[in-house]
Amino acid sequence: MAQSTYRAPKGTEDLLPVKARAWEHLARVAQDLFSRYGYEPIATPLFEATDVFVRGIGEATDIVGKEMYTFLDKGGRSLTLRPEGTASVVRAVIEHHLTANGQSAKLYYAGPMFRYERPQAGRMRQFWEIGVEAIGMGEPTLDAEVIVMLMRFFAAVGVPSERMRLLLNSMGDERCRPAYREKVASYIWKHAGDLCEECVRRAETNPLRAFDCKNEGCRTVMAGAPLLRDELCDECAAHYAEVRRILDAAGVTYVEDASLVRGLDYYTRTVFEVQAEGLGAQNAIGGGGRYDRLVEEFGGAPTPGLGFALGFERTLLALEAAGVEIPAPPKAEVFVARAGESAALVVFEVTRALRDAGVAAEMDHQGRSLKAQLKVADRIGARAVVIIGDDELASASAVVRDMSSGVEERVPLGEIAGRVASAGGR
Repeated sequence: MAQSTYRAPKGTEDLLPVKARAWEHLARVAQDLFSRYGYEPIATPLFEATDVFVRGIGEATDIVGKEMYTFLDKGGRSLTLRPEGTASVVRAVIEHHLTANGQSAKLYYAGPMFRYERPQAGRMRQFWEIGVEAIGMGEPTLDAEVIVMLMRFFAAVGVPSERMRLLLNSMGDERCRPAYREKVASYIWKHAGDLCEECVRRAETNPLRAFDCKNEGCRTVMAGAPLLRDELCDECAAHYAEVRRILDAAGVTYVEDASLVRGLDYYTRTVFEVQAEGLGAQNAIGGGGRYDRLVEEFGGAPTPGLGFALGFERTLLALEAAGVEIPAPPKAEVFVARAGESAALVVFEVTRALRDAGVAAEMDHQGRSLKAQLKVADRIGARAVVIIGDDELASASAVVRDMSSGVEERVPLGEIAGRVASAGGR
């Protein structure tokens, strides 16, 4: 077989039918679950003005500094493929006044994101995310609701609870975090000789990101750094305590992790992350937090916000590590087989009638023998086969065979669609 010289770009992959069905399954679970919590769908462009992400994510983040796909269009405007979903959704909420006059918005999205990173398991340059954004609500009950919803999603798709760990922390707000940042920066400078160059550089730009360094030496040093939970103002401490109280009452198990800072500048107060066993260093399968100042950063009125995103690729890896298979529906419930060329038109019409009646049906388009067609029917998971040949044409009927039991019955051609549809494809 001739091989094409063309390949998918590095860090991307084709979602072939098995994986594409898995993506659709996760998206359907999200749609069903999130809608029960009052969330509505939103879809934003795959690219935005570059400043949407620079302003929204923060210039000092690795995403903006190293990972964005940015280009100039024919008009000389700087555009960027979206590296995450929150900034785009917040831009859309402000542009379309979804939170004007005290209104709130609960939104969910699903689609591809783009970051220039070294490709590895669970980390692609084009990757797929499902996320939610809840804007206009500041109560800690919302924090708990969003966390519960995220955990319910992972349970619904089959990630075993005993293989997941929910991390929880508070990052404070503009009243208590600036002084804390200075303390961490001072700590980094004091221990600069024991930290990597990147962590030392972060002391000037975003010192809290040093907590997220994967270098074991840096992690050991940062374990002795001042903790934000000891520096929270009264309001942030009370908010965090109430979130924990609600989660406790809901029976949600979590681990408080004072080093959890997430990677984006816009987070305030509650942050959380779900990690799964069996994924190595890239074990975060979802997470998020509050961003109560992000709408203001875009020029909107002071408006609280909260959201999360979960990764499709890493969720699949978590399911594989746990030995969980995503259910694959059969390609067709019924296969309509023809025994002889004279039955071709009737087979086509019966197949069409089945599909019009809501039954997933397939037929042969390659001139296979009846034996070969029956093998195809078995391979695609058909529960029943409708066989039409010269004898059936003569009697205006067809043989309907149950593939599991082998039982056959003769059914008038005009009744096949109704009979099979009412029997659920059997």
